[in-house]
Amino acid sequence: MNPPRGMRDILPADKARRERVLSVIRDRYRAHGFDEIETPALEEYSRLHAGIGGDNEKLAYNVLRRGLDAEAIRAAAEDQGALADLGLRYDLTVPLARFYASNRGQLPGVFRSIQIGPVWRAERPQKGRYRQFVQCDIDIIGDDSSRAEAELMVASLDAVDALGLEGASVRINDRRVLEWMLDTFGFSAEERPGVLITIDKLDKIGPGGVAAELRERGADAAAVDAFEAFLTRPQSGERTAFAEEQIRTALPEGAPDELVGHLVGIGQAVAVGRASADVPLVFDPFLVRGMGYYTGTIFELAHPSVSYSLGGGGRYDGMIGRFLGQQVPAVGFSLGFERLVDLVTTGADAGERAVVLIHDADVPVGELVAHKAALVASGARVRLERRTKNVKALLERSAADGYTEFATVAAGTAGLELKPLS
Repeated sequence: MNPPRGMRDILPADKARRERVLSVIRDRYRAHGFDEIETPALEEYSRLHAGIGGDNEKLAYNVLRRGLDAEAIRAAAEDQGALADLGLRYDLTVPLARFYASNRGQLPGVFRSIQIGPVWRAERPQKGRYRQFVQCDIDIIGDDSSRAEAELMVASLDAVDALGLEGASVRINDRRVLEWMLDTFGFSAEERPGVLITIDKLDKIGPGGVAAELRERGADAAAVDAFEAFLTRPQSGERTAFAEEQIRTALPEGAPDELVGHLVGIGQAVAVGRASADVPLVFDPFLVRGMGYYTGTIFELAHPSVSYSLGGGGRYDGMIGRFLGQQVPAVGFSLGFERLVDLVTTGADAGERAVVLIHDADVPVGELVAHKAALVASGARVRLERRTKNVKALLERSAADGYTEFATVAAGTAGLELKPLS
């Protein structure tokens, strides 16, 4: 009697833990001026498959049109659009773009949104990868300045700090920088999408592996040679500060001043927002991020305790225009909630009283209800448990469920003696 593959049941203690983590994230994001919205789990098929969701579109769960009979299904078997008119959302960004286009007249000129909810993808189930999972996004729509990226980063780093994961940093790049580099090395516009897919493997296969795969792909030989020479060039000095010198040193000569200045401006704004000269940003000229809708700055959240990213995002200025008919700047940051919740160690809610009343079988219902009502009125969370032979096991289970105190109740008990659960 297991749930469908790639999906999970969440037990009470885990659910409480997840809600505590979400509460911290919501609190910090609201403190930074973001407002929470909600969008439907279902969106129109045509919107989910408009060519802006990248590979995620291939993983979408589609919903059959109502009223189709077996003959109609056979006739439309080769046309998914004829079979389905709705689909489960595979991320929160496409629904946000549709939401903004639908509700723009009721929103401020610069809209800062929080969106938290489940999404569904027909992934291949494996450890740490689910077909239903929670995404936790903040986005700023209507601001094309570097201030928007800085706000997202400061708010997200603040949320991660509040979860007890100090020391996080943000790897940052710009898709326009990548395009400029590929042009500088000599890659044609037609081969760049494939080249970016290979560059995205740099951390896994190294410079030699990247160059070899590019040659296997049939990429321009001179361009591959120039790129490999750049990757293997001698480098001296330790570059730790996020500043113009660090950025230019990591790029080929002649990087456009506008792009470098944009990245430097983000770093300066984050430093002010964090009230620290130590800016937790790291320029990574080969950060790619796979979504095809990114148009500018891209970034990923890193933490020294793990080798994988804990979130990421970027600027997607072209997406909303697909729905609205006019261009609107937009940038977003998504925390990897499922990864974060596995790292965070949180106890019971601070200050919460949670009491287990262990009662004998002969205690009148009226007495039990009266004891419970009095504790609930005092602000406690209360569970009634009938006494068992193994009281120790009952107490251990209650403590695992987040209860902090217990009392025993016999018939005619006037007052309760509360004891800590430890």
